[in-house]
Amino acid sequence: MSRFWAAQSSSSDSDGSSSDDSSLASSDDDKNRGTANRWVEFSDSDESEEEERVAKSAKDRTFESLTNGITKIKNAMKIHDYNTIQSTYQSLLQTVSSTKAKAIIQANGGVPRFFVKFICNFEVYIAERKKDKPAFKKLSPSQGRALNRMALNVKKELKVYEKLMKEYRANPDAALSGEESGADESDDEASVASSSSSSSSDSDDDSDASSKSSKSSSSSSSSSSSSSSSSKSSAASDDDEEWEHSSSSSSSSDEDPQAGTELKGRARWLKRTVEVNVKVKKDKENRNKDKRDKVAKGVEEKKEDVEEEAELTAAILDRKCNELVSSRGRKGTDTKAILAKLEKLSKLAVQFGPRIEVPILMHVITAQFDLVRNLDDCMEAEPWKACMEQLDRVASILEDENVTDDSKKYRLSNEIIDANDLMIGNVLTNAGANKMKDAAAGIGDLGALDTLTAKKELINPHTSEVETADDRAERLRVEKEAGMTEEQLLVIPVVGSLSLFVTRLDNEYYKGLKRTSPHSIDYVHRLRDEAKVVGLLTKVRQYFMRVDSKDEASEMSLLKVEHIYYCHDSIAKQLQFFTEDIGSEKLVSDLCTFVYQHGTDRSKTRAMMCQIYHHALHDRFLEARDLLLMSHLQDNIANVGDVSTMILFNRMMVNLGLAAFRLGKIWDAHQCLSDICSGRVRELLAQGVTTGRYAGDKSIEEEKAEKRRQIPYHQHINIDLLEACHLISAMLLEVPNMAAAGDGAASSRKRRIFSRQFRKHVESFRRQVFAGPPEQTRDYIMSAAEALMNGDWKKCADFLCNLEVWKLLPGDNVTEQINKMLVEKIKLEGLRTYLFKYSAHYDSLSHGQLCGMFELSKNEVHSVVSKMMFNGDLHASWDQPTDTIVLKKIEPSTLQRLALQFAEKAANLVESNERLLDTKSGRYAMRDDGWKNDNQNRGGQSQRRGGYTRNAQGGRGRGRGGRGRDGGGRGRGRGRGRSW
Repeated sequence: MSRFWAAQSSSSDSDGSSSDDSSLASSDDDKNRGTANRWVEFSDSDESEEEERVAKSAKDRTFESLTNGITKIKNAMKIHDYNTIQSTYQSLLQTVSSTKAKAIIQANGGVPRFFVKFICNFEVYIAERKKDKPAFKKLSPSQGRALNRMALNVKKELKVYEKLMKEYRANPDAALSGEESGADESDDEASVASSSSSSSSDSDDDSDASSKSSKSSSSSSSSSSSSSSSSKSSAASDDDEEWEHSSSSSSSSDEDPQAGTELKGRARWLKRTVEVNVKVKKDKENRNKDKRDKVAKGVEEKKEDVEEEAELTAAILDRKCNELVSSRGRKGTDTKAILAKLEKLSKLAVQFGPRIEVPILMHVITAQFDLVRNLDDCMEAEPWKACMEQLDRVASILEDENVTDDSKKYRLSNEIIDANDLMIGNVLTNAGANKMKDAAAGIGDLGALDTLTAKKELINPHTSEVETADDRAERLRVEKEAGMTEEQLLVIPVVGSLSLFVTRLDNEYYKGLKRTSPHSIDYVHRLRDEAKVVGLLTKVRQYFMRVDSKDEASEMSLLKVEHIYYCHDSIAKQLQFFTEDIGSEKLVSDLCTFVYQHGTDRSKTRAMMCQIYHHALHDRFLEARDLLLMSHLQDNIANVGDVSTMILFNRMMVNLGLAAFRLGKIWDAHQCLSDICSGRVRELLAQGVTTGRYAGDKSIEEEKAEKRRQIPYHQHINIDLLEACHLISAMLLEVPNMAAAGDGAASSRKRRIFSRQFRKHVESFRRQVFAGPPEQTRDYIMSAAEALMNGDWKKCADFLCNLEVWKLLPGDNVTEQINKMLVEKIKLEGLRTYLFKYSAHYDSLSHGQLCGMFELSKNEVHSVVSKMMFNGDLHASWDQPTDTIVLKKIEPSTLQRLALQFAEKAANLVESNERLLDTKSGRYAMRDDGWKNDNQNRGGQSQRRGGYTRNAQGGRGRGRGGRGRDGGGRGRGRGRGRSW
């Protein structure tokens, strides 16, 4: 090797080594900087609060949201998720069309090029997917609907960008070429900068190599960019890069470089300033110190409390209690804090006896009720239980079981406190308790300011020593009690009324039940407290009976009755509402009797309803009916004016009807249930609120009042059971009536309709095109009615006996008794229906055959048929030798039917005219009672001269004196002289 090449190689080696050293140094710096950044970026969890946060401009955030939305849509396009495409597309359009985004886009050069490209491609994509019919048929219904909506709305929604889309489609590569040329120039500048910085030696080979490498890199980048721009369909990553380039090219010069794509050329090597928002690290030592100070302060407060308890007197308790009571109701006062302090005072007052404890307990109870701010709120379970325990404590002190002599038991007296004492006492200090009073009254020779500022020392007159205000108050209390008699010491002055507190607690209990979900375990837990409420009412009632306060005792008796009257004996025994010696009937009777003697009118009315309800619940229907008729509640209930009392009356009537149904008194059951069940049952029984279009024009206050009147869930009467009893009683009355009305012989007579609602249900059931198997209670009864109408009593009995609602009735073997009663009633009504419907097709019927068809005894069949003959429902007679029923064909002609109708209308017209005449002459009241006798005895329409007599049954016959009643004729009586 020549020296020239050796020198060059050595120089090149040295240059190379130096360049290598510099590159190694730079690489080391990069590594160090990378590790530093890595430790800054990936710090541990303790220093996570000191993360770097980069502030982005509004333009960056808007463009970033657009790019993210487009990327999400492109990803969904790959898997053909049209639901995601539609939702994201709609949110993307909303983002672009918002006022803020419009202002940002207009301020930064208009709609970005990448968004225009996206909507053009999106329109083409939707059109292609819609044309692909085989693929469209394979889509799910939701995906197909989403694609159809987009295909229908895409042109209308993109009409705003129609001009931009045309420009883009005319020259799609116009913007991209500028971006690529800018990118090439930046690459060339970057290569020149790198070659100039790296050429530290004078070697031409290195410069040639660097130029070649730069050219090759630029050519490769240009070729790759040209190939990517020439391809019409590219991948999602390439499109994202092109959109990023276009957005970065259209951005302004003051844009943050980190928000866009990677910088190229000279800008890549410039120094960048990054704004970092660093959170101030909290001082853990100061925070721990604050915690220690709080704990120490709490310990000191506890020590002070212990010291106060050690030096505590009754006067101090009374003073602190008055201070707390005076601060109640003031603005900014914490009610819960006052309650907690009063509860603490009540615990400390136990050691001083009932005369100190009971007044503080009454203040605690008042503070408990202060937690309820308005009428619609209710006490929570825990505060209610605490209030219950405090009232029970007061009642236990007053009615001490260990004291047998009533004269030695405590009693309460109402104490009247001046409001000025409370206001002044809140400002007083321990040093001078009466300074404000003296200053206000002008007592003494000094002025008001001198009186306030003067120090007043309290001297004990017995020891001539200085004493504090608390010592003096305690001394005066002891002296006062020492001068009292034994009877006076048993009287405890309190603020508030015990009866009002118990009534309020009972109301809060019901409100809490209404607010609790009836299907949760919390409702069951609240129901267990009802026995405690009844026990408290018993104690308080005994106290008022002892102190001879009849009015309060009657109120407590009524509250106790309202907790007992709806409970069956099987449930009341488990709740221990009564003992074995005194049954529930006697207990309710005694309480209601006391209310009848000493209660108000409202209390008497409610007590009467509760007693009737209790009788009916235990199937004592006759006693309940007699009480109802003697009290005339049904006549006076409209004048009560109390909605809750009206609701109780509706509940009583419904339960009375259920009792009559259980005993087989179908007519009485229908009479009791028809008024309630023909309307909105839930509203009348306060078991639900009507909402929607059926609610009517109710104001907000009326809706709130209606919700407050609702009764708790455990007192509800099952609506399905109620509907079943009403419809079955209506069916047993109406089905024979409908069969008789459809018969030709009886069609000439106008028959009474017992239940219009039942007939509406039957008509709607018959109008059904397809009658499937019954599902609900009403369907079962309608199917049973159709079977009974056709004479199939066994099928009717199967439908009714299989109802699930019979299991809801309380008592033992009630379901079997109900089924047995229903079968007997269905047999009898089935026989009547059969005779009404098919008697026209027979000349005679065998007595024994009827007994076999309906599985009845001969006496029962004979009784039913004879009654029908006597009432004129069946035109037949008994043939005793053959033991058959001989049927008579009595079918009036058309002329006779018209004559009968004319006679009825003429009789009604005459009757109305005479009543109108009596009303004008003033003799209406006297003639109304003897109307029937006058028609039967006087002339004109008398029985001697014939005519039309007024009788409810009607009939046909021919008499000797014309058309009178006794001689037959076509009068309205039941006489039959001779058949037509």
